[in-house]
Amino acid sequence: MKLNSSEQFEALFNNAAIGIITVDAQGNMMLLNQFALKQFGYEEGELNGKKIEVLIPQRYKERHVAHRQNYHSGTPHSRPMGSGMDLYAIKKDGTEFPVEVSLSVYNTDEGQYAIAFVSDISIRKASEAALVSLNAELEQKVNERTLSLTEALEKEKELNELKSRFVSMASHEFRTPLSTILSSAYLVSKYTQTEDHAKREKHIQRIVSSVNMLNDILNDFLSVGKIEEGKIQVRFADINVPEVITSLISEMRTIMKPGQEISYDHEGSAEFKLDLSLLKHIVMNLISNAIKFSPEYREITISTGIKSDRMVLRVKDSGLGISKEDQQHLFERFFRGMNVTNIQGTGLGLHIVSKYTELMNGTIECRSELEQGTEFILTFEKNKED
Repeated sequence: MKLNSSEQFEALFNNAAIGIITVDAQGNMMLLNQFALKQFGYEEGELNGKKIEVLIPQRYKERHVAHRQNYHSGTPHSRPMGSGMDLYAIKKDGTEFPVEVSLSVYNTDEGQYAIAFVSDISIRKASEAALVSLNAELEQKVNERTLSLTEALEKEKELNELKSRFVSMASHEFRTPLSTILSSAYLVSKYTQTEDHAKREKHIQRIVSSVNMLNDILNDFLSVGKIEEGKIQVRFADINVPEVITSLISEMRTIMKPGQEISYDHEGSAEFKLDLSLLKHIVMNLISNAIKFSPEYREITISTGIKSDRMVLRVKDSGLGISKEDQQHLFERFFRGMNVTNIQGTGLGLHIVSKYTELMNGTIECRSELEQGTEFILTFEKNKED
């Protein structure tokens, strides 16, 4: 059976897989196909004669009226609606959904009409949003991976620098004690007579001192390694601070220069919670530095004070002092002041002291002037877990 043109149009109109709405010049909907009715959730005839703005969200209605009037008053032609814009329609139940609209126009004896072809693009928009989200996620992962690689490269660079500085320092610092050990061992072998006993003892002590020096250097490196790897375990316990400091001062007297004196004063309670091993290392390092960098016949003063939830430790010498410029780098690894290059040292001691101080909830401050001596002030706060 052959359909006439009117029947063909009706079949096409009603069976099209896209919403089709015919609107007159005043914006009144004249005809909607079944697909459009289903899109918007209306029954047959419900929308006939109503303004097209019924299908547009409230926030866009006023603007749409102006656009519609401009479209009909000019030279209307077929084109996509809202090119480059996100368009939204609204269903009978108030649900909004994204759409694409193409406009076409035709004229009859009764007037000018526009035909809107409406496509629901919810699925496409959802896919685009998912793609944007996926891209953002991938971009974030790429950025995280890039950051991770950058940090790894920086870490490797820092490690290589650390190795380089270690080799440089070790070749310098190990040479003197090793030379001393070698020469003293050789001389000891030559002193075979009974009357050479004093000379043998002198060189044996030089060997022992040099071995201890090498041991201290290696211990410093082991400490730095543990700090960098986060392997230092802090064990807080009640410590009798004056007792510990007094004992350490007695031990350090053996390395004091002629005429040097150490005075110690304590105020407040005797006990404070700290890690005994870390505290000993800190105090011994600070006293050792004070002895090393102070001349003969000078006094070194040490004081401790405990009040409620705070302990303050002060170690002051009358030595070379530290320049303002050097003080900015004082606690960095391998740093040594410009005025102490002729005095043995690894440049690790104060770095370790500062890290141990941090691990025990403390801060460290340096006050110094060139040729006026140096004072280190360490302040420890009470352990928060107590």
